[in-house]
Amino acid sequence: MTAINTALQAVSLGEVQTFANLQITPLLAATTGTADYLTLSEAQALALAVVTEVSDAGSVPTLLLENTADKAVFLLDGEELVGAKQNRILNLTLLVPAKTTLEIPVSCVEQGRWSHRTREFASAERTFFSKGRARKAARVSENLREWGDRHADQGEVWEDISGKMASMDVASATHAIADAYEHFSGSVEEYVAAFNTSDTQVGACFAINGRIRGVELFDVSATCAKLMPKLIRSYALDAIEEQQEAATNDAQSVAAFIQAVAAAPVGSFKALGEGEDLRIHSKSIAGGALAARDRVVHLCAFSAN
Repeated sequence: MTAINTALQAVSLGEVQTFANLQITPLLAATTGTADYLTLSEAQALALAVVTEVSDAGSVPTLLLENTADKAVFLLDGEELVGAKQNRILNLTLLVPAKTTLEIPVSCVEQGRWSHRTREFASAERTFFSKGRARKAARVSENLREWGDRHADQGEVWEDISGKMASMDVASATHAIADAYEHFSGSVEEYVAAFNTSDTQVGACFAINGRIRGVELFDVSATCAKLMPKLIRSYALDAIEEQQEAATNDAQSVAAFIQAVAAAPVGSFKALGEGEDLRIHSKSIAGGALAARDRVVHLCAFSAN
């Protein structure tokens, strides 16, 4: 039994919540929990984490994070970092140890800029849209397995952004996905406001137009509550693009998808920072998890269909 299987077997399904064409089924733990690490947003607010370009020249697929806190810092798969020479997203979830400086793998989500806007990056209140995260996750798993690196396919990321902007009729001088979120910010925030997290919620299964798109699972409810709005914005942008008459998904199909994730083949690789990268190898499911401190700290898995 894999660590992913063990983590998923420990949760139960909560009461489904629906807004427009987005359906969220909470994943519930037996008890509440608090984190023994800081999220990146928390660490930056306390001036305990700094993310910069790796040098004055910069490197598109790599950034530098300095953690001066006495705790580890948690970075979320797909989390957007804005500023410096161009906006980026995290290629996978990381747990950066206390008092550590680490190069982190990222992808560019602002193709038309390569000049300093700020010295430091700030964590945005969103992740990359879910369809793009799914494709990125599959490529990271493939590259980690075949080449031992955590790069995505930068061309594919730009292609996904270009398609999204064209489909949603969004213009951007720098081809930044941030402009799509800004353009639809009113609608996106309606989705965020429509959902809530319960005290014992540690994750969720997301469906758009009745089709399951992905599942997110955290180790403790406190982290889930802090980061769920970022994830809802990710799925909301896809839901807005694909807006149609809402369809629902039953609990049986949600449970079946979660069971498929739990049963999927997994490869284990030493993580950057703490723990092990667990990458799912499946034609129908893309994603992975970070296992550290004797538990799965975060899992994200997406339907590849």
